[in-house]
Amino acid sequence: MLDVLSRRRSVPLPMMGEPGPTQEQLDQMLAIAARVPDHGKLAPWRFILYRGAAATGIGEALAALVEAREGDSMTETRRMVEQNRFTRSPLVIGVISTAKPHVKIPEWEQVMSGAAAAMNLIDAAYAFGYGANWVTEWVAYDDEAKAILGIAPDERVIGFIHIGTAKEVIEDRRRPVMADIVTEASAPMV
Repeated sequence: MLDVLSRRRSVPLPMMGEPGPTQEQLDQMLAIAARVPDHGKLAPWRFILYRGAAATGIGEALAALVEAREGDSMTETRRMVEQNRFTRSPLVIGVISTAKPHVKIPEWEQVMSGAAAAMNLIDAAYAFGYGANWVTEWVAYDDEAKAILGIAPDERVIGFIHIGTAKEVIEDRRRPVMADIVTEASAPMV
């Protein structure tokens, strides 16, 4: 487990390919994703699977939405980007926050629970030997796009987790120097 966690690195989407997880692996990944701190046992998040024909159809609908907005200024490159937005990897999982006001549990804690679910999902994908990448992009913040994606206006996108197999070895990026991000607390002087 420590080895997987210490080597985890996002796979750039152009380097993502087949195969994706089997249904049995996916079921386990989702179960692992749901094992997060969840004050009040609210499960203030949900998962949406984008794959296959549904992902292709969603891409067509997103391209049509952009074309309706941009008209003749929409380039063919932009059309292809939108058409392929949810087919750049074998599987995309939307992690959606359903956080709501609660008498005891702040909404922020509920959203963070969803973010933890997204990270657990990524770690589970890596544990199975797959690569992953967490993105949001414009569709996460646009109500018309969210409707196409099956996301209600009052829900927020935590991330779209792309899962597949890295087509080549991915070099690690520079990581923060621990001394720059870790401090020791000190007691106040009285």
